[in-house]
Formats: sequence, structure tokens, C-alpha cells
Amino acid sequence: MAREDEAGDRGPWIERALPAWSWLSRYRASDLPADLIAGVTVAVMLVPQAMAYAMLAGLPPVVGLYASTLPLIAYALFGSSRQLAVGPVAMVSLLVLSGLSAGSTETGGEAFVQDALLLALLAGVIQIGLGLLRLGALVHLLAHPVVSGFTTAAALIIGLSQMKHLLGVEIESGSEAYEVVIQLAQRLGEIHWPAAIIGLAAVAALALARRFAPKLPAALIVVGLATAATYFLGLHEDGVAVVGRVPAGLPGFTFPELHVQRIADLTPLAALIVLIGVMESIAVAKTIASKEGYRISPDRELVGLGAANAVAAFLGGYPVTGGFSRSAVNHRAGAVTPMAGVITAGLVTLALLLLTPLFRPMPKAALAAVILVAVASLVDFGELARLWRLKRPDAAVWLTTFVAALGLGSEKGIAVGVGLSLVVFVWRSARPHMAELGYVEDHDAYLNLERFPSAQTHDGVYILRVDASMYFANAAHLEDHLRSVAAEREGLEHIVLDLAGVNDMDSSAVHSLEELLDDLSEAGVALHLAGAKGPVRDLLERASGQSSHNLRTEYRTVDDVLGEITE
Repeated sequence: MAREDEAGDRGPWIERALPAWSWLSRYRASDLPADLIAGVTVAVMLVPQAMAYAMLAGLPPVVGLYASTLPLIAYALFGSSRQLAVGPVAMVSLLVLSGLSAGSTETGGEAFVQDALLLALLAGVIQIGLGLLRLGALVHLLAHPVVSGFTTAAALIIGLSQMKHLLGVEIESGSEAYEVVIQLAQRLGEIHWPAAIIGLAAVAALALARRFAPKLPAALIVVGLATAATYFLGLHEDGVAVVGRVPAGLPGFTFPELHVQRIADLTPLAALIVLIGVMESIAVAKTIASKEGYRISPDRELVGLGAANAVAAFLGGYPVTGGFSRSAVNHRAGAVTPMAGVITAGLVTLALLLLTPLFRPMPKAALAAVILVAVASLVDFGELARLWRLKRPDAAVWLTTFVAALGLGSEKGIAVGVGLSLVVFVWRSARPHMAELGYVEDHDAYLNLERFPSAQTHDGVYILRVDASMYFANAAHLEDHLRSVAAEREGLEHIVLDLAGVNDMDSSAVHSLEELLDDLSEAGVALHLAGAKGPVRDLLERASGQSSHNLRTEYRTVDDVLGEITE
């Protein structure tokens, strides 16, 4: 018994230091078959995807494999999701390419690879720091229309970036989306048809497999067949671009070059990668966790993903995160615990040790097809139509983010979208919903006159309800509205301000009320406050004690105020 108590006391401490203890200490032999099947299934999917996404990021394909080994184990030790499949993903790969190629660094060169390592380290440090400070809520800073618009634009940018590999034509690196379209149109006569046939056939096969055989490891099969055809038909000697030599063996220890100026230059990009990557990870992790009946911790997710990125930086990898498609496959394949991710990492390591000679004739057109089919589902113009019907300012944010990302690039597109969403937020909050009220006998309540035109009103009395917290941005709007009412309505003697919908006020709003009291009093109109909640009443009481204005603070309903007026 003493041992059990000692273990029980030790358990929580170990789980705080090493979250994996919560599942490792309870791991059952009966869970292994399901985790094994899921781990193998994801590994079969991950090997070609990791190489393809590294290529998308402008890095050697082997870098994607390096990022798919120990980083997955690091996440399994510190993350909170049981089924999240971590590794290279298309969105983060695009951000790496667009962010690093925006400078003078040559894509794929040694300096580019070093920057990718530093980017992974910075992302890891930011994630671990946010997680330890329990700031997981910050990952929700991006509004949904911004994320959706950017995702659709990014999917199109990714697709366009792969057309050079799919069709075997030369496109200048670093070109914006519209420039790629122009160059493609100008070079249609230069299409390398053997590469194009391989790429288009691979796209068709992958799309059909997704539609009719979603459980089939289609990416591995299609890329394997394309590789075999390229090798045995000698297509690589006929100009079909192939992966070429992939270094065999485990990745060596790498240490990112730490230059103060380069750290300063890359930190904003790392922060954006963290924001996009963590949002993607937590979204899919929450979805799966709700189906399986457990909860994830955003703070632990940040630490787990941060550990994965930090490890990737020291293994020759690049930034990683949890992916939608692989996580869904991992879940459908029956993963019970993070052991499935450990098994995936082990199999990718075996591929590096034993299978790299098979990667040499792998056609880049086939890898481009894997990317194209993977991101096709991210294109969602239907969301724009839905937002247009639901909330047109949100549709404007979606469309603006989409256009900005296509025309200005990923980072600037996100910045424009975030900026516009903040402008829309301030505009909305500066013009809060307000309703003139009248008494509705059937409901025994004072309700919006616009919705209940038959509601009873009182001569000489104007009742207004404010449905938002009052602060510096909207106080003037309320003040102007009440002044206009006082000036325009003949015989008005009383204004009753229903504060039931006001959760908070700042000093600017209090000052605005004090000025209203003075101005309305001079116009012969009395201002009455009703329905104020406790925190608002406390604030008004403190304000009354520090000025000559008497803002009554006891709780009064609209009925109470009207009763006092009519006495």
C-alpha cells in the first residue's frame, strides 16, 4: 500500500514534467495492434508527403524526412492529443518558401537550409514559451474569415507553385501567383510531355482513389508506380526531373547559426508560422478529441509542438505541425495513443536507413501531384458565399484576405486580413446595437419597438437599451444619438437608459454620461439609468464619489424608473 501511495504522489508531478507519463504508465498490450496499424498507415502516407512538402518549401526532399523522425516522438512525449499526426504540412511549407525566398537567399541553397533550421528553432521557442506561460488562447487571434480566405488563397498559390514540376516548365522562383499564371501562359509550348503525362496521370489516380478508395495508401502506390515507370523506361534520362540522390542514414546533429540580425528578421515569420500551424493543429486535435471523449490542453499542445520544432531544428529539419489529412487518417486507422506517432517516426527512420536508393528516380511531377490533390480540398469559395449571406463585412474580410494573399504574398495577405478584421471589429463596436423600447403586455416586458411596433410608449419618455459594453470607441456614438433625440422630439422630458446589456464601462464612457447629464439637464430633459449590473453600478458609485454628478447606483428596473417618473 505504501508503494501505491508513493506512486500516486509521484504521478501528478511526473505528468506535469512529462505529459506522456499519463498514457505510458497505463499503456496496455491490447492497444498495440491498433497503434501499430495506424502508425504504419500514416508512415506510408507521410514518406511521399514529407518529401513533397519539403520540395514545396524550397528545401531538399530529405529535409522533410528528417523532420518526420524524432520531432514526432518529441510531440508524443509532451503533447496532449492522442491522435494528432505531426510532421511537414503544406501551409507551413508555403510560409517557409514565401518568407525565406522574399530575401536574397537562394532557394534550396545552404543559407536557405540554415534559415529553415533557425525558423524551426524560433517557432519552437515561441511555442514552448507561450505554452509555459499558459497563453494557448492567443492562437485564436485570427478571425475565421481571415483564416478561411488565406487558406483558399494559399491552396491556389501552392497549386500554382507546383505547375512547373507537374508540367516540366521553367518558372522563375519567387514569382507571385499572377506572375506564375502569366509565365505558364507564355510557356505552354515548352511543356515537357513525359513529365506532364506522369504528373497529370498521378493527379487523376490520386483524385479517383480519394473518391472511391479513401483507405488505400494512394500516395505511396501512385508515387511508387511513377518512380518505377521513370526508372524502367529511362524517363529520367529523357529530361524528366527526379529527386536524385537522397543521403542515406540518420540525420546528423545540426545547430542553427544564431545571428542577432537574422533572428530579428525571421522572428515575425516564425510567429506567423506558429499562429497558422497551431491553429491548424488545435482545430483538428479538438475535433478528434471530442469524438473520442477526451479534452486537449492548448497549452500542452503548444509545448508539444514547440518541442517537435526544436528537435527538428537540431536534426536538419524545418518547421512542423499537426496536419488535417494525416491526423484524420491516423484516427480512422484506429490510433489509441501517441504510440502510433512513435511507430510512424520509427518507420520513417527505417526508410532513411534502407530505402533511400529507391527515391533517386522518383519524379518530381508525381510529388507535385501529391501536393495538388492534398491542397485541393482547402479551396473553399463556398465559404465566401455563406459569409455573404450571413454577414457581409465578414465576407469582405474573406475576399480582401484572399486577394491580398494572391497579389501580395502569404505574409502580407495575412497582415492585410488581420488589419481589416480589426477595423471591422472597431467599426462594429463603435456603433453598438441600440433599441428604443416599449411595453409589450403579452410578454410583460419592455422590448424593441422595431420588432414589436404595437408596444406601448409613454408620452414625454424615451426608453433606450444599449446592447454592448460602453467604452471610448462607442461612447460618443451613444452621446450623439441621445442629443439628437432630445433635440428632435418635442415634449420630451425623460430619457431612460436601460443598461441591462452593458457588461462593462471604461472611464471615457463614464465621462460621456456625466456630460450627457449636464447637456440634457440644460435642455430640460432628465436622464435616468436602469438595469445596471453590479460591476457597472460599482463603477458609477466610484465615479459619483469623485465628481459633482450624482449617478444613482442602486439597482432599478425600467418599471421602477417609470414608476418614479409618474408619481
